[in-house]
Amino acid sequence: MEIVHVYTKLRSEFGRQCFFSDRSEELLVDIPPDPSLALQFIQKTHRDLAVQTHREMSEHQVNTECFESSSCGINHVEGGWPKDINPDEMEQTIRFRKKVEKDEGFTNSVLQLGTVMEHCIRQNNAIDIYQQYLEDEEDVEESQEPPSAKTINIFRDPNEVKRTVTGLSWHPDGGRKLAAAYSCLEFQKTSRDMSLDSYIWDVENPNRPEMTLKPVSPLVCLEYNPKDSHTLVGGSYNGQIAYWDTRRGSQPVEYSSLEHSHRDPVYKIIWLQSKTGTDAFSASTDGQVLWWDVRKLSEPTERMVLDPGREGNLDRALGAVSLEFEATMPTKFMVGTEQGLVVSCNRKAKTPAEKIVCTYDGHHGPIYALQRNPFFPKNFLTVGDWTARIWSEDIKESSIMWTKYQMSHLMDACWSPVRPSVFFTVKMDGMLDVWDILFKQSDPTLSLKVCDKALYSLRVQDNGRLVACGSEHGEATLLEICSGLSTLQKNEKGLLAAMFERETKREKILEARQREIRLKERSRSEQSKEEEAGREEGEEDPEQLIARAENDFYNLVEMELRRRERREDAQQEKDNCEEKEEKDRAENGETGVSL
Repeated sequence: MEIVHVYTKLRSEFGRQCFFSDRSEELLVDIPPDPSLALQFIQKTHRDLAVQTHREMSEHQVNTECFESSSCGINHVEGGWPKDINPDEMEQTIRFRKKVEKDEGFTNSVLQLGTVMEHCIRQNNAIDIYQQYLEDEEDVEESQEPPSAKTINIFRDPNEVKRTVTGLSWHPDGGRKLAAAYSCLEFQKTSRDMSLDSYIWDVENPNRPEMTLKPVSPLVCLEYNPKDSHTLVGGSYNGQIAYWDTRRGSQPVEYSSLEHSHRDPVYKIIWLQSKTGTDAFSASTDGQVLWWDVRKLSEPTERMVLDPGREGNLDRALGAVSLEFEATMPTKFMVGTEQGLVVSCNRKAKTPAEKIVCTYDGHHGPIYALQRNPFFPKNFLTVGDWTARIWSEDIKESSIMWTKYQMSHLMDACWSPVRPSVFFTVKMDGMLDVWDILFKQSDPTLSLKVCDKALYSLRVQDNGRLVACGSEHGEATLLEICSGLSTLQKNEKGLLAAMFERETKREKILEARQREIRLKERSRSEQSKEEEAGREEGEEDPEQLIARAENDFYNLVEMELRRRERREDAQQEKDNCEEKEEKDRAENGETGVSL
C-alpha cells in the first residue's frame, strides 16, 4: 500500500526569483599559519587497519508488482433479444417472435441475411472448430500451494467518532467499487457528534471515499442494484428505506414514509429479480417483511408478519435479522430470526397460514447470516451463536453439517461464488476463517487475524478472489485470497453433491429413529396417564379403605378357619376308617381259628 502526501502552496507565497551574475574574485578571510599552535596538538595513538582492495557490495530487496495472468474464454449464449425481454421466459419470447414475424420487413430481412448465413454455415461444415489436437497429452497438475491471504487495502472511517461497518456491497460491474454502510448498533451509545454518512470506496484509493451517501438516519444495510450499477437501496436505523442514484449526487432520490416503514432498524434488504429491476424487500426486528418498488416508496407494495402461530399477529412476531432470496426460486424466500429460527416462506400464498411453509431450529441466538449455496440451492448456510451450520431443505429437525463451537461469536458468513465447498466466516475476536468442507470439516482451512476489533460484516467479490471485512472500529479490510481457494477444483461439484446427499440420508435415518422413539414415549405416557386416571377414579375415603381392609382380614381368617375344620374332619374320618378295618381283620381272624 503506497502512502502519498501532497503539499500545496499558493504561487504568490513563494520567494522572489534569484538572479545570478559574474564578478571578479574577492578575498574574504586570510588566516596565516601559527607555529605556536603545534605545541597544543595531541598525537593520536597508532592503530593498524587492514584494507582490502575490492569493491564494496550491498544487498537490496525489491518487491516488484505482481503480474497476474488469466485465461479467458467466450461463452456463446442466445442473443439478439431486447433488454425488456427475458430469453428464459417462454411466453415473452413466443409473444416477441409473433410480433416480429408479423412485421412487413421481416421477410426482406431474412432474404438479405440468408446469403450471409449460408456462407457461414458452409464454413462450419468445411472446418471442425471443435477438433481436439492434443487428446493424448495428460493435464499437468498444478502444484498445491498452501492456503493464504494478504491484505490489499484498508478503508477507514474518515470521521473522528468511529462507527461499525454494518453492511458491505460490491459494485456489480467488475467489483472496482465497494459500498459500506456505517452505524452504531449498541443501545444508547450513539453520540451527537456521530456522523450519519456512509461511503462508496474505490478499491485502488483508500485515502478518501469516492462518494458520500447522506441519509437522514445511519444506514444498517446497503445493496447495489445488480441490473443498474448506478442505483443503491439502503435500510436505515430508524426503519426507513432510502434509494440513491449516484448520477444525481449524495442525497437520496426518495425515502419511505415513517408511518409505513419498519418500526425497528432494517437489518437486511435484497433486490428482487423482476422485469423493471426496481423491486426489493426488507426485513427488520419488528417482525415484518416488506416489499417495495423504489419508484414509489410512499408505502410498501406487500407486507408479511412473521407470526409463528400463522395468524398474522404482530405482537407475537419473530424479529428478523437476515434474509435470503434465490432468483431461480422467485416465490420462495427465507428469514433468519432473533430467536434462532429459520423461517421458510412462500410469497405467493394467499393466507398468512400458507405463507409460512416451515421452520428450522438449530441455533441458540440470532441468525446473523443466511445464504443458499450458489451451486446447490437446496442447501443453505446459517451463522448464529458459536457455530456455522449447513442445512438441507428436506431435513427440518437438524442441520446436516456443522462446525464445532468456537471461542467467540460468529457474526457473518457467506459462500464462495466460484467454489461450492468453500465458505467464509468472521468472528468477534477479529478472525476471518475460510472453510473447505471437502478438505476438512472440523477446523478451518485458513484462519487470519484481520484486526484487533470485532468483525461484523463480510462480502466476497463475484470472482471469489477479493474479500471485504467490516470491523467494529469503522475499518473495511480488503483481502486477496490465494488461487487455491478461489479456483474451481477438479470434480469438486460431484464430490460435494455426493457429500450433501450422504449427510442428508444419514440425517433422514436419524430423524426417523427419533420419531419412533418419540412415538413410543408418547404411547407410554398415554398409558401411564390412563392408569393414573383409573387410580384417581377408584380413590375412596380413608375410613372406607380401613373398613375394606378389616373385611378382607376377617374374610381371610374365616377362610383359614374353615380350611382347618375341613382338614380336621377329613383326618377324623380317616381315623374312623382305619379303626373299622382293624376290627374287621380281628373278627375274621377269630372265625378262622374256630374252623
